[in-house]
Amino acid sequence: MMDMKKILTVILLIGIILIGCTQQVTPPPGNVTPPDGNHTIPSAVHKGVTLTPKSFQGSDFTDFFQKASQAGEIVSWAGDWNELGNTNNGGPKVITELASTYDYTPVVEAQFFTQSTGQLLRPLDEANKQSYKSSAVAFAEKYKPEYMAFGIEVNILYEKSPEDFEDFVSFYSEVYDAVKTASPNTKVFTIFQLERMKGLHGGLFGGTNDPANAQWSLLDRFPKSDIIAFTTYPDLIYKDPSEIPEGYYTEISSHTSKPIAFTEVGWHSDASPAGWESSEAEQAQFINRFFNLTEGLDEDMVIWSFMYDQDTAEPFKSMGLYKSDGAAKQAWDVWVETG
Repeated sequence: MMDMKKILTVILLIGIILIGCTQQVTPPPGNVTPPDGNHTIPSAVHKGVTLTPKSFQGSDFTDFFQKASQAGEIVSWAGDWNELGNTNNGGPKVITELASTYDYTPVVEAQFFTQSTGQLLRPLDEANKQSYKSSAVAFAEKYKPEYMAFGIEVNILYEKSPEDFEDFVSFYSEVYDAVKTASPNTKVFTIFQLERMKGLHGGLFGGTNDPANAQWSLLDRFPKSDIIAFTTYPDLIYKDPSEIPEGYYTEISSHTSKPIAFTEVGWHSDASPAGWESSEAEQAQFINRFFNLTEGLDEDMVIWSFMYDQDTAEPFKSMGLYKSDGAAKQAWDVWVETG
């Protein structure tokens, strides 16, 4: 799971973006044979990447969008809910307005707490709730986005602050109704963390894997969600893609009949941390393993978390399809070819 603090710096730097830039990006040379066999994603599944450029300087930023057009049809933004109300150069505004220039579908994800701690970004008092709801409605009215998510990995909030979780459950229902009134065709949803949902607290989480602690019942707390969305980082639990059980993802369909979305998918490529060494080949293998394991699911979209490696904690810092120096990894070709 990842907190999107790094991505929020786009708000400060977005003013220097050369929106009209038409610079062409040459695809990385060569093709990589998928290490887990050939696999083609059903045409109904939309692929994409999260807004994670090499840097937020103008040329790097536009380079990201050129590459994103090869990686799929979606670019997602995730950050502070308050940014929905930033009418100057806020991340949600920019990513939505750039969509027609670079021909992608934006996915806007508004967060209200920090996943690592469960601490609210600001209290869920009436004043802040009204501000959150008003900004969501105004954004939906203006842009009519195809996707809007409210809350990221909310089952972690359930673990860390049950009272705040309960408060959000009722508030989410209000926001859903208000946004759907403003933009009926927008798909509105919240996002869960799949590994924790399955009761998997071992591995790099540091706890114990126990399916008896599964949280599937939390799906029923959000009956108004148009799709059921998850983040998934199985490398926090498993040391090799081959260890992921056959029913790891298809199990979801036994708990909901709604379309499924994976808004963050990742596997690291560094030979660290100790005991959880990976590689570029292993990361590429995971991509094929993921799409094989999700075959048959009613999937709406799949989003890889990082285009470029980011300056963040292990093992997330090496989850990019590109290295931070701009070199493509094996995973890039595999991701592109599976589309």
